[in-house]
Amino acid sequence: MTFPKELTIQWLKENYENGRLTPREVMKEIIQRSGRDEEMNIWITPPDFEHIEGYLTNLDTLDPVEAPLWGIPFAVKDNIDVAGIPTTAGSVDYTYTPEEHSGVVAELVKAGAVPIGKTNLDQFATGLVGTRSPFGEAHNALRPELISGGSSSGSAVAVARGQAVFSLGTDTAGSGRVPAALNNLVGYKPSLGAWSKRGVVPACESIDTISVFAHSLDDALTVDTQVRVRDERDPWSKDFSKAAEGSLQTFCLPKETPAFYGSYAADYQKAWEKAVEKIERLGVPVAYVDTELFEKAAEILYGGPWIAERWSAVGSFVEDNPGAVHPVTEQVLRSGAPDQYDAAALFDAMHQLQALKLEAEKLIKDAVLVMPTCGGTWTREQVRENPVAANSDMGRYTNHCNLLDMAGVSVPAGWAGEDLPFGLTLFSLAEQEHLMVEAAELFTSSYGETIPFAVCGLHMRGFPLETQMIEAGAVFVKEEKTAARYQLVKLPGEPEKPGMIKQLHSGTSVEVEIWDMPLRSLGAFTTSIPAPLGLGKVELEDGSEVSGFICEGYAGYIAEDISELGGWRNLQTV
Repeated sequence: MTFPKELTIQWLKENYENGRLTPREVMKEIIQRSGRDEEMNIWITPPDFEHIEGYLTNLDTLDPVEAPLWGIPFAVKDNIDVAGIPTTAGSVDYTYTPEEHSGVVAELVKAGAVPIGKTNLDQFATGLVGTRSPFGEAHNALRPELISGGSSSGSAVAVARGQAVFSLGTDTAGSGRVPAALNNLVGYKPSLGAWSKRGVVPACESIDTISVFAHSLDDALTVDTQVRVRDERDPWSKDFSKAAEGSLQTFCLPKETPAFYGSYAADYQKAWEKAVEKIERLGVPVAYVDTELFEKAAEILYGGPWIAERWSAVGSFVEDNPGAVHPVTEQVLRSGAPDQYDAAALFDAMHQLQALKLEAEKLIKDAVLVMPTCGGTWTREQVRENPVAANSDMGRYTNHCNLLDMAGVSVPAGWAGEDLPFGLTLFSLAEQEHLMVEAAELFTSSYGETIPFAVCGLHMRGFPLETQMIEAGAVFVKEEKTAARYQLVKLPGEPEKPGMIKQLHSGTSVEVEIWDMPLRSLGAFTTSIPAPLGLGKVELEDGSEVSGFICEGYAGYIAEDISELGGWRNLQTV
């Protein structure tokens, strides 16, 4: 069995049902992948059959038809309890081993899902960058020199690197959304209280929530369906159903262009502008609104007494264990120590926040607010040089969410550059989470969606037809190779162009480029492509398939075979 790079619920369920794959084989592949990526600092307790075996045995007692997540592997942020596996919260000295699962993990296991390991995080879930861990800086899944985002760093990278189908993170200030955007994932943060947070090491307990990372909104919503239950043992748990009345009336966008930052600020702004254009074509009214109230709410989280709640959670540990806490983490935590704020300051902030909540309810009732998930990114080295300011920038468009009792989902929204994904967050009021889902489904539907598209010749960068790709709204993603199953030919005509013919038994691997192609542009491509070329599925080196240019078989008899060159670019250098 050839595994795709990205594991999804649907792909695994189909292969389980037709008998081509077993959960044990999936776990073996995941363990191999985790070993391959060991230097990326994804895991604290990595996948291992020693702690997976019991769950595989338990699958024999479950009916796959009645267990919606039967055999689906998931990763767990290491501030969420999994029975029998140490919980560290990113600190060796804090470690304890729980005897029972957290509330959400228990529901997932009941549905047949398999927890495979515990992932790295910014220590005590304090940070949005992924570099504040004694277990090493988590690397970005696409560009290792860049930050992964945090604090749910390892959870996002594990999914993006194909080591889990989905993963659990936590989200207080954006930790379940920032890493999603930086690793080209969906990051779903439900309304506060919709999912149990029993068995979670608290950060700011009153506004913490568990979140999920996945490759698609459908996978995230499948997880949501399983864990959206009232937990009678969790004092924060609520009855929250998304089956509310009303439909989406408005997309609310910032009146002023958001501020972008970092080395890729200009690229992020262009990606934002393209995303806005897409939203304006979705057929839902768009309102441009003043977002100052959200900025004021964001300032309360770390610039006011709410930081004292973090000190309340782990302050005694910090005091009793000198030197045990990451220096930057300790600096942040101590800003909430008792000598920093008094009770009056807290009540002042509560009253200010309540007024802002009222403003937000009036502004986005029956609507969703749209913002960039991140306004840019940093290299890990840049964060080391300026850890606090860089981290603050990453929370610019996320910090307000939980304080204002909103739900939020970050969705992929194109590319800012090569292997540089861009994400949007859609926000709704807590009681209107169904509108957020409706908006996300609309944005990620076929009208606004892009697909990976393989080109092998004149449409590649630097060649004459590259302009057609750009005019169609396509964005270059990366260079790739096909599976070794193709014949590459030089077709007669003017200009000369290549064709890839898939072979039954043998062939060559061909160099191609992968572009993100808007689905709305494919029709124009279909009508403009001359025979013997056409559109079809191109098999890549890792076994996955993408849409792209293919060539009819008869061309092998009329065209020159240039397979030995391995790519069209190589012809130009001969």
